Amino acid sequence: MTVFRLLATFALAVLLGACASSGGIADVPPDQPQAAVGEYLIGVDDIVQVTVWRNPELGITVPVRPDGRISVPLVGDVVAGGLTPSAVAADIQEKLAAYVRDPQVAVILTDLRSHEYLSRVRVTGAVRQPVSIPFRQGMTVLDAVLAAGGVNEFAASDRAALYRRNGQSTTSTYAVRLDRILDRGDLTTNHRVAPGDVITIPERAF
Repeated sequence: MTVFRLLATFALAVLLGACASSGGIADVPPDQPQAAVGEYLIGVDDIVQVTVWRNPELGITVPVRPDGRISVPLVGDVVAGGLTPSAVAADIQEKLAAYVRDPQVAVILTDLRSHEYLSRVRVTGAVRQPVSIPFRQGMTVLDAVLAAGGVNEFAASDRAALYRRNGQSTTSTYAVRLDRILDRGDLTTNHRVAPGDVITIPERAF
């Protein structure tokens, strides 16, 4: 890895560190390790800065379009949405090689606009008011349910569940005994939530 690429990685780490300090990264259950900084996936509306060493005229700072692409000088449209900054940099670097000798490309996220939406916590089902709320550091299942006005009279509080997306295709499910949390103060299943979690409280079968 070049010094140029290392500097880009460091800049991304600082930016995501700022998000963590303001509630961007959750405390997750022990079996769910947090993703490394370099695994952050670029989202629509994120602002990315592309720089090419010794070729400043090829540098751009642009938002990711709704189709997940950005337009790069000489190269044209490049897919950015759903990829890591390092993957996008590698793609641009490979394509630029047809025009520039030994290009050294860095892609840096300067504004994580998609982060707030992706990190929201949603509460659905038998609650007073289904909600989508911004994640906050230290937030628990109970905090999220209370933000939804609590459970309603039809709730099967013993069958609530927390759903967490793992990567692109798998989801983990955690049992939540809301009845024990609310009635007994038993916080065993009062899990700390993570960005993107969905909490569902089903209705009782009559």
